[in-house]
Amino acid sequence: MGEDIKKLLAGGVSGCCAKTCIAPLDRTKILLQAKNPYYKDFGVFSCMREICRREGIVSLWKGNTMMMIRIFPYSAIQFYSFEKYLGFFNKVFGNNQLNKGLAGSCAGVSSVLATYPLDMVRARLAFQITGEHRYNGIYSAFSQIFRHEGGIVAFYRGISPTVAGMIPYAGSSWLVYKTLEEITSSMMPTKTDENNVQLLVIKMTTSFLSGGVAGAISQTASYPLDVARRRMQLANVLPNSHHYKGMWSTLSAVYRHDGIVKGLYRGLSINYIRVIPQQAIAYTTFKAMKEILDLN
Repeated sequence: MGEDIKKLLAGGVSGCCAKTCIAPLDRTKILLQAKNPYYKDFGVFSCMREICRREGIVSLWKGNTMMMIRIFPYSAIQFYSFEKYLGFFNKVFGNNQLNKGLAGSCAGVSSVLATYPLDMVRARLAFQITGEHRYNGIYSAFSQIFRHEGGIVAFYRGISPTVAGMIPYAGSSWLVYKTLEEITSSMMPTKTDENNVQLLVIKMTTSFLSGGVAGAISQTASYPLDVARRRMQLANVLPNSHHYKGMWSTLSAVYRHDGIVKGLYRGLSINYIRVIPQQAIAYTTFKAMKEILDLN
């Protein structure tokens, strides 16, 4: 297996592991962000309990098959392209910390552009309530969106806030993670046969903690744009959909109707609970996959 294929595989597996672990939180976040009429008055954990009561525990993973189809190429492209972009920027600008943020932003935007239609369909499927399905599956969602909402263009509704949000999100996430990784790596003992296992455990633990910190910082920086993205993606199944046609009109409408805390940052608490372990698991799994595939 070629090195490039191994890197893509490592990135894809990392994303799938992370997303499967936090899928229940992911669906709850979508329902709260878009103010689903059945769950809009609940908090994070009370919403999850209500989902289980109303739809069954398995419904917490609703849309996860679509997520796996999307997240494997998304994560593979992001992890792989980050290293390529970083190498390019280091050659152009010389080695400096800001290159990590710049490479992270470029990698994030590349992965979003390549997989955005899959994210659109996944959001529509996750937003559905059991017993009131508008789409009967992945093919049904693709077909109906294409036929009734404007063709290919419909699959990119919400792309502007997504790309705008990905720049600070991925940039800050990679910058913080790689900086912390360098700091912790410089403090580790030299590898010997006797401490191989101990050193691996330390590396995985520090990677997990670094990924968590990176996730918290990056999410805070980009969250209002994530809210705007979801409202635009779900515009056709939400009331007052005419407010959610463009990025600025969506942000304005959310702020005007719900304010900052209950609007632009609605659901941020669940996003911390969701993104911190997601980023921690993704970065740690990627590091572990690189060890397994002998990519270090």
